[in-house]
Amino acid sequence: MPNLLVKPKGDKGRVTYVTPQNAGWTYVGFDLNRVKAGETVSGETGDREVCLVWVSGKGETSVDGQDFGVVGERMTPFEGAPHAFYVAPGAAWQVTAVTDLELAVCSAPGGGGFKTKPIPAGTHPQMTRGKNTNTRYVTNIMPEDDNAAHSLLVVEVITPGGHTSSYPPHKHDEDNLPAESFLEETYYHRLNPSQGFAMQRVYTDDRSLDETMAVEDGDVTLVPKGYHPVAAIHGYDLYYLNVMAGPSRVWKFNNAKEHAWLFTGV
Repeated sequence: MPNLLVKPKGDKGRVTYVTPQNAGWTYVGFDLNRVKAGETVSGETGDREVCLVWVSGKGETSVDGQDFGVVGERMTPFEGAPHAFYVAPGAAWQVTAVTDLELAVCSAPGGGGFKTKPIPAGTHPQMTRGKNTNTRYVTNIMPEDDNAAHSLLVVEVITPGGHTSSYPPHKHDEDNLPAESFLEETYYHRLNPSQGFAMQRVYTDDRSLDETMAVEDGDVTLVPKGYHPVAAIHGYDLYYLNVMAGPSRVWKFNNAKEHAWLFTGV
């Protein structure tokens, strides 16, 4: 199994490149592009569907030659709602940065005839999830109930320093609906201030997979299976962008039984 912690390669251009081939799995792809104002990033979807997420910055956007104008608003992922764009299979897209731009390219197998469309900021309001030191702030970008894609599920989360997230531990690694769905998942992490770090553990019940990672600003963690809780360290807020996909576009998870008692307080 590949290393579950993917470090960015440099600080300019396509700094992260996760494919089903290099991740050793089947569905999820994730690229992260960092470009300066005036520079262009582009791609073709082929037989996959893509969700472009403006992590920060603004860019002139076109798909198959159709101009959608300037997309994006926030200058950091810790302020404001995300702008995003669903790009259907068989399309070519292009974004020319108006400001410094951090653009995530989330992909999964396409199908179903879904159409290219913008996903404006505020399409899905931010939600507060959890209580006390398990409080975090969740903004769906492409949730399962929006009937807008064949495979992709995309969401971003902000976890305050000293809080936990994706917790109590849960998993979605069995194709056994309606009890549980199988979904591969990536976490793209950002820290505020950027010199901070957070902790993420990925483990299975039998501990055949059991890795604990210190994640730094710009890191990606891969979750091929198992539970995957996150802890934000005191003094450093954590942002992460999740991409999930599997044989069914359904997020049905199961919690670790030994931690079920926590639900009375979180």
